Amino acid sequence: MSVPIVRSVAQLRQIVAAWRGEGVRIAVVPTMGVLHEGHLSLVRAALEKADRVIVTLFVNPKQFNNQADLAAYPSTEDEDAAKLAPLGAHLLYAPDAEEMYPAAFATTVSVSGVSEGLCGAFRPGHFDGVATVVAKLFLQTSADFGFFGEKDFQQLQLVRHMARDLDIPITIVPCPTVREADGLALSSRNVRLSPAERAVAHKLPSVLLGTAERLARGSPVLPTLAEARAAILAAGYREIEYLELRDEADLRPMTSLDRPARLLVAAWLGGTRLIDNVRISGVLTG
Repeated sequence: MSVPIVRSVAQLRQIVAAWRGEGVRIAVVPTMGVLHEGHLSLVRAALEKADRVIVTLFVNPKQFNNQADLAAYPSTEDEDAAKLAPLGAHLLYAPDAEEMYPAAFATTVSVSGVSEGLCGAFRPGHFDGVATVVAKLFLQTSADFGFFGEKDFQQLQLVRHMARDLDIPITIVPCPTVREADGLALSSRNVRLSPAERAVAHKLPSVLLGTAERLARGSPVLPTLAEARAAILAAGYREIEYLELRDEADLRPMTSLDRPARLLVAAWLGGTRLIDNVRISGVLTG
């Protein structure tokens, strides 16, 4: 059994129209390929909620602020299709750049607020590219549900705000971060780690979880975050881009734990940038 692959908007819409005629519910799982268990968990969740599931595969040039990274991004369509087939995904939508951004394309979707700071501060233009392509994918697929992992939490919140603000009739479904046995969040970037780097990579989620527990128990925020930064660097990470406590709903910075929050981090281990986050609930002060 293989998953059908569609490459044009016209063909996609023809298939979706037929599905709509059957009265089915449709889900979309946007990806850039190089599928791992984290992506596949989204597909499984989508299959539980919807009657038809579209997985998209598009390496979006507009969200790369480094052209060398774009050029080096692997093409794994055959492998990805093989991973999707046994799950029962109904369609793989894999347009090329010309199909997604035809000649004279001149529109950019930008979401302020939640896109500022964190990854947005270190990847200029990235979230405009994400918002633009995801808006197009939502409109092209006419999906009822969109599935996104919580590992990219800033992206998840950006997509939620974009769909709400543009009145796109889709329900965003967040899915828990999938982790390796030692706690490292699954990411296509993990394959870039050397064996020595991989041996210490798990220290990032370990420190993150320990810090979240301390904050939930009432430890003061700023000193606790400073200690966490020192622990991450001591573990072998060469640089921390950010380690911040943010409001879970709108990603505003927080200096006291007085509402549900996320502790978010981005750090470099050798030449690999890793991100992670954990939820902290409760109404505390500190």
